[in-house]
Amino acid sequence: MESNAEVTDFEPVVQQIVEHVFQTMMGMEVHTAPTRFPPAGELITAAISLAGTWKGAVLVECGLREAFLFTSRMLGVDAPTSLNDDVRDALGELANMVGGNLKSVLPGGVSLSLPTVVWGVDYTMQICRAGRARRWIFQCPEAVFAVELVEVAD
Repeated sequence: MESNAEVTDFEPVVQQIVEHVFQTMMGMEVHTAPTRFPPAGELITAAISLAGTWKGAVLVECGLREAFLFTSRMLGVDAPTSLNDDVRDALGELANMVGGNLKSVLPGGVSLSLPTVVWGVDYTMQICRAGRARRWIFQCPEAVFAVELVEVAD
């Protein structure tokens, strides 16, 4: 059974989910903001695919400085100084938590993939058959990051 739900149908709930995940997992008060993104330098993007009655992806993107901060907060350790498995795992888990919470409001029969994490300078990450998409920029005093919800066309 296919769903007629569109990316825009989930705008308010995605914002609430991101705010909740960051508050609960890292004690960070984040909110959407009209700010410049992405920052200069190396970026890291974690993606979770959604498949079933609604198809799409959730992406979380930030600079390495933010990724190190998120890792430190999630794991309760000193902030890493270089990209390592903990950083990749933390970003993948953030995408997984946002996607998992979103799954609860999507039409039934949606499952999540394992996270995919890419990083570098001046890279492009393309979701195949991507249709409508909505990107939110979030910030708090310590960080700026983006969350994107992409709908896959049938």
